[in-house]
Amino acid sequence: MTAARWSSATIHMRPLPSGTFQVPLLASPAMATAASSGGHQYVSVKLESPRLAALDLAPHLFGSHPVAGSWDPSKALPMERAADAIWELSCVLPSRHETMDFKLVLKQKADSSQCIVEEGPNRPLGCGSNEVEMTDAVFKLNEKDALECKVWVETEMLSPFDLAASWKAHQENLQPSRVRGTYDVVMDVTESRPKNDFASGLELDLEKYVVPTTPSMGSGVYAANLTENPRSLLNTGMSSNNDTTLGILHNLVKGDASPDHYANTKKDVDGRHAPQQEGHRVVFVDRGVGSPRFARPKNETISTSNIKQDCEAKVVPPHNIEKHGSVGMPAAEGAVAAAAVADQMYGPKEDRKLAIVLVGLPARGKTFTAAKLTRYLRWLGHETKHFNVGKYRRLKHGTNQTADFFRGDNKEGVEARNEVAALAMEDMLSWMEEGGQVGICDATNSTRNRRNMLMKMAEGKCKIIFVETICNDQDVLERNIRLKVQQSPDYAEQTDFEAGVRDFKERLAYYEKVYEPVEEGSYIKMIDMVSGNGGQLQINNISGYLPGRIVFFLVNCHLTPRPILLTRHGESLDNVGGRIGGDSSLSEAGQIYSRKLASFVEKRLKSERTASIWTSTLQRTILTAHPIIGFPKIQWRALDEINAGVCDGMTYDEVKKNKPEDYESRRKDKLRYRYPRGESYLDVIQRLEPVIIELERQRSPVVVIAHQAVLRSLYAYFADKPLEEVPKIEIPLHTIIEIKMGVTGVEEKRYKLMDAVNPTAGI
Repeated sequence: MTAARWSSATIHMRPLPSGTFQVPLLASPAMATAASSGGHQYVSVKLESPRLAALDLAPHLFGSHPVAGSWDPSKALPMERAADAIWELSCVLPSRHETMDFKLVLKQKADSSQCIVEEGPNRPLGCGSNEVEMTDAVFKLNEKDALECKVWVETEMLSPFDLAASWKAHQENLQPSRVRGTYDVVMDVTESRPKNDFASGLELDLEKYVVPTTPSMGSGVYAANLTENPRSLLNTGMSSNNDTTLGILHNLVKGDASPDHYANTKKDVDGRHAPQQEGHRVVFVDRGVGSPRFARPKNETISTSNIKQDCEAKVVPPHNIEKHGSVGMPAAEGAVAAAAVADQMYGPKEDRKLAIVLVGLPARGKTFTAAKLTRYLRWLGHETKHFNVGKYRRLKHGTNQTADFFRGDNKEGVEARNEVAALAMEDMLSWMEEGGQVGICDATNSTRNRRNMLMKMAEGKCKIIFVETICNDQDVLERNIRLKVQQSPDYAEQTDFEAGVRDFKERLAYYEKVYEPVEEGSYIKMIDMVSGNGGQLQINNISGYLPGRIVFFLVNCHLTPRPILLTRHGESLDNVGGRIGGDSSLSEAGQIYSRKLASFVEKRLKSERTASIWTSTLQRTILTAHPIIGFPKIQWRALDEINAGVCDGMTYDEVKKNKPEDYESRRKDKLRYRYPRGESYLDVIQRLEPVIIELERQRSPVVVIAHQAVLRSLYAYFADKPLEEVPKIEIPLHTIIEIKMGVTGVEEKRYKLMDAVNPTAGI
């Protein structure tokens, strides 16, 4: 297995989802330029007509290009039915393509030779920018009857990376299930939001249904206080005795260490230093909001001039594999474990440990980013810890430091801050030697001198990736500054809030005078990604399985506050019978809950412009969501209940009697136990990763109606629960868990709409 490496190559994607065709690149100079730049135009043509199905007519598209039939109706491209009254056809064109004219044509399903071409002039398809155009199409059925349809033509510029992501999402989520013949992701879009006649029996005051919860998400707590405790200070009460660390720190403070000592050199795959490249090749990712149907971000493009395959990986000898094979292995299975093994077998030894070093001015969201990344990696099973240098500074030097302490010309202050940064890094490296896999160093690290010190300390021990957060939105900065003063222990004793704001801004000005952007080593730059108006991700010299996942996670993160509602389906007939799995319908109590849930959603989300309802493909979740109207409903096969394999449909008493060994194995380790021909909780977590990424990417509310094991796994991510606790998390029936994600972190509120007749929390 070879790790992908972002440095200098281009991805060319040909396969596309079913119903999408690609027009070949034509040999014109303009198109050659477009092809070399990697830009393509995504086109989606949709036709809506409630009468079309009843008339037994199927819409097609034909046009001037040979792929579209060269104006031959017999070679027209069929449109696929996307909903009851909507048909769609998608295509990908090279940028700056020649203008293509097209028209829509209706064909009889029984006799495709009979064609009805739309009235009016041809429709041009040029090289327009991102836009959606809505027009009417008129088909003359006979002398007296004409059929009017709505037509939407959406165009959007995409990079090859977007096409790759879309195809990957299609392969993973849109192929028919082998079990039930249903699609992995299905959308049921409702245009309007009428009054819900099904929703009844729920009082207007939703707060009446709130139930107490155990604080588990750190809501309202300063994020840095939840990071790793400084053991080098707590254990000794003084700075490190590590001679190497102190030597590097001493030289750095004296100025003997050249700022460019490590910035101007790079390590080759065998650990030797290679000459500096004349320029950095960078991957740019423009962020935005996308469509869940195609799992394709809108306005998210990656220039792939930097992507290549690293084929020079160094193989670890067999005796080292035996020695290190289980050390640092994430608690994950399947493809994830295979990739983790590959990372240990290939590449330099230090690359098996990863240090994420945050860089950025104060109030740029470094701690927020570090906390989200820590939570995500822990949930995937990677041993991860978050080391906040500010926490070290406060413990060693107190919390009453004024802005003068942070002046660049304050030699004592610079020395003190570099010292605590070195102590945090030393603690992180010591933890890695004990088996830790990913350490996150959270500090400003705003000068090349400081970063060189950290790289020197990590040499031969771990791989460093700098993550720089940059924000130019003054409104976001002002909000972050005031939030920082409100929450930070540095201002806990400050009684005058505005005086604290002025002091923090003075501190920020001192940092700005000496700030040096990252230009050395491996780095990820997050530029204006929190404002909600798009943004950019720059990537340099990133390679390997885990760094690649980190990039994909960060490109989908944002700070837009929105609620996520988690709830189990209403009580099912199998719940009543105490049976595992199955695909039964709802009991009478479950049907009542479905109506109460619809009323709750209508009241809770009435002020929201948009929202979506996610269910599994099992009928008990679909039936629970049925009374909810006015929002699109999306069925995910990834949200299906844990596969019980040969035990599906059995009661636990039957499992204990007929399969005592399996019963005992599951009792001893519910997290890792895999049902025969079924799944374990770890398997469920791995298949839920695309769901987590999509939840992070969504900017509007989402209601997730799923199953106990699935919701335990999703809740564990938001609550940052250890994997061992996942099978024990309480997710009761007929209760809604509201999770609010935003700049202050994650908050939880629970609503109990009705009692569960047959509680199943313990299974």
